[in-house]
Amino acid sequence: MLNKVEKLKINYKTLEEFKKFKEYGHQELSMLEDLEANIVENDSDSPFYGIYFGDMLVARMSLYQVKKQFDRYFEPPHDYLELWKLEVLPNYQGKGYGKALVEFAKSYGLPIKTNPRVKSQDFWDKMGFTPVHYDVERDRGENPLVWYPAGVTEQLQ
Repeated sequence: MLNKVEKLKINYKTLEEFKKFKEYGHQELSMLEDLEANIVENDSDSPFYGIYFGDMLVARMSLYQVKKQFDRYFEPPHDYLELWKLEVLPNYQGKGYGKALVEFAKSYGLPIKTNPRVKSQDFWDKMGFTPVHYDVERDRGENPLVWYPAGVTEQLQ
């Protein structure tokens, strides 16, 4: 399968691969700090996922599961996924890698929340994500987008 999503191991090889992403100026997307804080050689219980082209990591994201008791977005309340730091290296953009990562996240069947990067709205629209009604207390300056699986709607405050 061309765009096989893999759970990334937390090790020094992965740390080196992440440095390639930071070089492209997406400081706010860098997972290096997260990785360094949690590094245990070959720890496979990580929130990081990626796609390799050959032996090169070309796309990555982090997925965190939020328990339903903390859900302030979905009705009925659900465990949901928070998708962070989706990034595809510039030379590999437009080839389905980002879509493959999002489809992988959707395969869990849970609602998904993300905070998109600037100039990425078209991508998230194509992936079926929609904005929530902004709530100052809840959203704190973020502009979250969400994806609803069947039977789930927006939680009204």
